[in-house]
Amino acid sequence: MNSKESESKKVALNRWNSLRENLIVIGIALLLAFLIRTFIAEPRLIPTGSMLPTLHTGDRLIIEKISYRFHPPKIGDIIVFLPPERLQRQGFEKDQAFIKRIIGEPGKTVAIKDGTVFLNNEPLEENYIAEAPERPYPDRENPQFCQQQLVPTNEFFVLGDNRNDSRDSRYWCFVPKENIIGRAVFRFWPFDRIGST
Repeated sequence: MNSKESESKKVALNRWNSLRENLIVIGIALLLAFLIRTFIAEPRLIPTGSMLPTLHTGDRLIIEKISYRFHPPKIGDIIVFLPPERLQRQGFEKDQAFIKRIIGEPGKTVAIKDGTVFLNNEPLEENYIAEAPERPYPDRENPQFCQQQLVPTNEFFVLGDNRNDSRDSRYWCFVPKENIIGRAVFRFWPFDRIGST
């Protein structure tokens, strides 16, 4: 074997080693991205105006998935969740995500009277709502929502901040804890409204 052939084999071996290293790095990066998105956090796009004025159509958020493993969701949290069974029966896909604010947690009594939300007979201060609802509560579709509702164990009562344009617990009751994907924590787009949610 002459030195030219030896040099050629070294170059080929170096190329193979370099390609192999790059493939390993890409594989590790893809695995990490998958694990992070599945178990830690993921980006989400806001598709509708149901959370105005807090979140706008087209906003992009980071949804974290870890905190609810250590403590329960709480009133005021903005959550992303999969539709409850009742919504699926209304034609929504089981993997279609929704975003709403938690208004009632397990053991709390929720009532809506003249557009005001009451928790355990105390009015809930909601400074995140831009305007009062245009139509009286309850909606004709579900007159039972004018009555007090006790939030069941491991379920949550959620409402959109834009009460005039939100399909929420007024229409389909409660969200089971197991349907919650995560909590909205950070808006990263658009840049002029970047920050926590």
